[in-house]
Amino acid sequence: MRLRYCLALVLALLGAPAAFAQSPVGAWAIDLIAEGDAVDSGFLVITEGDEDGLFTLEGQGLNADLTGTTLSTEGATFTYAGTLSVGGAGPPFSIEGTLTGDALAAAMTVGESAFEIAGERTDRAAMEEAMAEPPAAPVKDLFEPFDLPTPNQYRSASGRPGPDYWQQEADYSISVALDPDDHMVDGEVVLTYTNNSPEALDYLWFHLEQNLFRPDSRGASAGSRADGATLDAANGYTLGTITVDGQTVEPHVTDTRMRLWLPEAVEANGGTVQVTIPYRFRVPEGENTPRMGRLEVDGGTIYSMAQWFPRVAVFDDVNGWNHMPYLGQGEFYLNYGDYEVAITVPSTMTVVATGDLRNESDVFTDAQRQRLADARRSDERVYIVTPDEVGTPAARPRQSGTTTWRYRAENVRDFAWGASEAFILDGAVANVELDNGETNPVLILSAYPAEGVSDDPANPGWEEATRYGRAAILNNSYWYPYPYPVAISVASHIGGMEYPMIHFSSVNSRHQSLFGVIDHELGHNWFPMIVGSDERRHAWMDEGFNTFINRRSNVQFYNENEDTSLPGYGQAEQSQFVGLLIPDTFARLTGSFGRTDDEILTYADQLTGQEGGWNSYFKPGMGLHLLQTAVLGEEVFDQAFREYIRRWAFKHPQPADFFRTMEDVSGEDLDWFWRGWFDTIRTYDAQLTDLSVREGDARVTVSHTGGLVMPTTVEVSFSDGSTTRLAVPVEAFGAAEEVTLTTPLNGREVESARLDPDALLPDVDRSNDVLAVGAE
Repeated sequence: MRLRYCLALVLALLGAPAAFAQSPVGAWAIDLIAEGDAVDSGFLVITEGDEDGLFTLEGQGLNADLTGTTLSTEGATFTYAGTLSVGGAGPPFSIEGTLTGDALAAAMTVGESAFEIAGERTDRAAMEEAMAEPPAAPVKDLFEPFDLPTPNQYRSASGRPGPDYWQQEADYSISVALDPDDHMVDGEVVLTYTNNSPEALDYLWFHLEQNLFRPDSRGASAGSRADGATLDAANGYTLGTITVDGQTVEPHVTDTRMRLWLPEAVEANGGTVQVTIPYRFRVPEGENTPRMGRLEVDGGTIYSMAQWFPRVAVFDDVNGWNHMPYLGQGEFYLNYGDYEVAITVPSTMTVVATGDLRNESDVFTDAQRQRLADARRSDERVYIVTPDEVGTPAARPRQSGTTTWRYRAENVRDFAWGASEAFILDGAVANVELDNGETNPVLILSAYPAEGVSDDPANPGWEEATRYGRAAILNNSYWYPYPYPVAISVASHIGGMEYPMIHFSSVNSRHQSLFGVIDHELGHNWFPMIVGSDERRHAWMDEGFNTFINRRSNVQFYNENEDTSLPGYGQAEQSQFVGLLIPDTFARLTGSFGRTDDEILTYADQLTGQEGGWNSYFKPGMGLHLLQTAVLGEEVFDQAFREYIRRWAFKHPQPADFFRTMEDVSGEDLDWFWRGWFDTIRTYDAQLTDLSVREGDARVTVSHTGGLVMPTTVEVSFSDGSTTRLAVPVEAFGAAEEVTLTTPLNGREVESARLDPDALLPDVDRSNDVLAVGAE
C-alpha cells in the first residue's frame, strides 16, 4: 500500500493552532484542534530575529524547526511566517493569531494545508523538561537471548523451511461480468482446494471483504472503512447456492468471513475438494474507498477491481485458520495457486489484469496487436491504445455488446483487474536476467485516462508511467529476479494499492510522487507477492521491507540514471523513501522513533494511521538500512537478505524465519538488534564524555543514554591534519555503559574527536558527538 505518512502528508492529517500573550515571543504549550476536539499536543516557540522557532506534536512525533521567520504584530494580533524544516528544507508556514492574556488562538497553514491550534504560555525550562527523553532503558538486557518460537520440522533453527514444511494450494476458475449501468458484478468462482496439511479439515473459512461496505460491518463500527464509500442495500456480497463437490451447503457468514462445513472432511496430505460459489455485489464509489472501487473521468468510468471474489483463508502450521475479520486497516494473507479468469465487460472497455492475456485477437484490433508486439521488443514506450483512439470506433474490435477477456496466472496469491473505456494503454519491455542466465521479457503496461497526462515536461504524469515501471522492475530485480510475465500500473482514485503484477495508484500523481508510488507498489511484487508474509499480523514484513528496497531503486533511478536530462536527476533525497531513511532526518523527524506506544511487532489492525506509517514502513525500513550500512556491511547484508527471499519465495515466512535467516547467513548474533529495534521502543543517543592525553596516547570515552546501542566509529583529529578512526563494536556495551578507546599520539597533538563521522546512525542528539581536548 502506498505510504501516506511522509511529512507533507503527516501535516495534512494534522491540524495546527497557536495563541499567545501581549507579545507572542516565547514558548507555548499547544493543543491541536480538529472539529472542536483536541487531537494532539506539543509546543510552539515563536522568536524574533535570526533564532529558529520550534513546532512539535507529541502524538505525531513531529519535531520541526521554524526557520527564516518573520514576526509582525498589531495590537493583540500577530503574524509569524517562515519555513517549517525537519532535517532540511521544508514547506512554508504562516501563523495568524490573537492573544488574550496568556492564551493564544491561531490558524496555521503549512504548504497548502490549514490547521488550528490553541495554547497557553509556558517557560522554556518547563518545555524542555516535558520534551526530555525518558530515562534510558537498561542495555544489558539487549544482549540476552531473544525469545523466538521453538524450531520444528516445519520451520528450522537456521531460518529455512523445515524438511516437512507444507502449505495449502488454492486454484481458482472464475467467470465474472461487469454491468456498468448499475455497477454490478456477477460472478462464479470454482475453487479447487488442496489440503497439504497433516490434518483433515472438516470446514473451510473464506474472506468476504466486500462486506466491509455494509453499514453494520465491524470495519464500519471500528471507523477503519474510509469515508466517502457509497452505502446502500446492495453493498456487500449476495451469495447464490454454494456447492461442495456438487452437494449444496449452507454458509455461516459473520461480517467479512464465511465458514463452510464440508459434507466430508478433506483428507490430510494432499486431499482435494471443489467449492462453487455464485456471487454478486455493487462496486462502491467514493474518493476514499479502500483498495478498490470506481472513479468517474471524462472518458467514462475506471473500475479498480480487487477483493472482488470470495477467497479461501490461509490454514498454516502457526495459527491454523487465519480468519481475522477485514477491518480495512490491515491487509491480506493469502494462499498461492493458479488462476483461470474470464472477465466480461462492454466491448468499448479495455481490461488489464494479473497474468497472461490468452485471447489478444478477440480484444485488440489488428493495429493494436501489432503495437503490442512492438512494445514487447521496445525499451521505449509504445502506444497500444493511443490517446486519439480512446472513445472512437478505432479503440475496440467491436462497438456493441460485450467482450470476454481471458487470463491465466500461475502460482500467485491473488488476482486483480482494471477496466475502462477511458484507458490509454502503452507498454515496453524490461528484460530481467534470471539466475540461470536466461532472460524474462517482462511486459510493462500502463493504463490511464487523459486526465493523467501532464502538459508540463518538468512535471511529467502518467505518460511516463511505463518508463517508471520499467525502472522499478529492473532495479528491484537486484534482490530476486522478477518472475512474472507482466507489470501493470493503473491510474485510479486509489492512492496506491498492490496486487500480483498490477497496482492501482492516483491519477493525479506527478513526477517524483508518481515514480515513488509506482516503484513502491510494483516493489510489493517482492513483498508480499513473491515472499508471502502475513500482512494482517506483520505489516512491517512487507511495507518495511518494500520501503527499504525502494530506497535503492530511487537512488538508482535519480542519482545513477544515465539520462542526466531526467527531471529530478541527482535529487533522490527528495523522495520520501530516500530522504526519510537518512539517519539524521529519521532521528530528527521521529523524535523517539515515532513517539508511539507500539513496537514494530504490533499487529497492523492495532495501529492508528500515523503509527501504521512509522511502525510498518519507516522504522523497519530504517532498521534494514542500519543493518546494511552500520551493522553487517553491504556485502554481507545483501547476501543474507537475498537468501531470505530465495528461501521463502512463494512460501509463508514468520518473523522468526527472517530473524534466523539473517543471523544464519551473516554469522552474527543479532538478538540485541531485534530486541532493541523491533521489539521495544528505545532511542539511540551515543555521546563522547571525555577526550584526554595520557602516557603518549589519546584516550576517548563513549557512552550512551538512549537505551539502544549500535556499533560505531570515533574519528580522532590531530594538529597536523591527520585523523585516526577507532571502531567501537556493539559487544563493548554488553558489560559496560561506557567504553574508553586509545590511540598512540606518535608525536602528534590531539585536537578533537567526532563520534559516527559518516552519520550512519540515527543519533537523536548530535550536539554531544564532538569533543575537543579539555572540553567538558
